[in-house]
Formats: sequence, C-alpha cells, structure tokens
Amino acid sequence: MVRLSEREWSVLGVLWESGGAALGEVTRALQDETGWNRNTVLTYLTRMEAKGLVSIDKEGCPRLYRAALSREDCQAQARDSFLRQVYHGATGDLVAAFLRESPISAQERDELRRLLDEMEV
Repeated sequence: MVRLSEREWSVLGVLWESGGAALGEVTRALQDETGWNRNTVLTYLTRMEAKGLVSIDKEGCPRLYRAALSREDCQAQARDSFLRQVYHGATGDLVAAFLRESPISAQERDELRRLLDEMEV
C-alpha cells in the first residue's frame, strides 16, 4: 500500500489531469499552489518514480512524466487506510460521522438509500 503526502497528491493530480506532461508543464501547473521551482519539481518526480508513483519516458525530448497509478486506485488505498486507522474498519461509523457533521442534499440522501437498498443492508 502506498501512502501519499499532500504534495504527492498535488503532483499526481497534475499528471492525472494532463494524461502526462513535461517537467516545465508540471512546474507551471504547481507554481501557484506550491511555489516550487523546476529543480524542486524534478526532485519530487524523481523520488516519486523510485516509489512507483510516476513513470518517466526517458526516450523522448522533453521527458514525459505520467502517473503510474490511477486516481481511483490511489483514492481506494487512501480510503481503506483512513477507515482502518481512524474507524478500525467500521464503515458504518465513518458514514454516520460524515452525515452528522456534513448535511447532504435530498438528492444525495436518495442516492445513498438506493445504494444501501442495492446492497441489501
């Protein structure tokens, strides 16, 4: 399981949105949020490649950086980790806490009921 830092999520977000980008494009996309320069972005991309998060096409010029994992896979791993760590795997407790603290619309409520009915809960 891969645990992503907030900044790694930011870098991957750029790569997911772009489908792959050169160093300069990634740097520009992250500039406002992070203030990083080109060297800092390159360091992140290189470290993330070593962790299996980013793939680098070293044949092209400029090099093209892509997310090595899908957004959905990363989200699923983060949800699972959070659920186990904070709620000891109790999905119902997690859902109840969110619903108590963040009201949902009637449409969202209806969708949630439909999903629960489909699951025969």
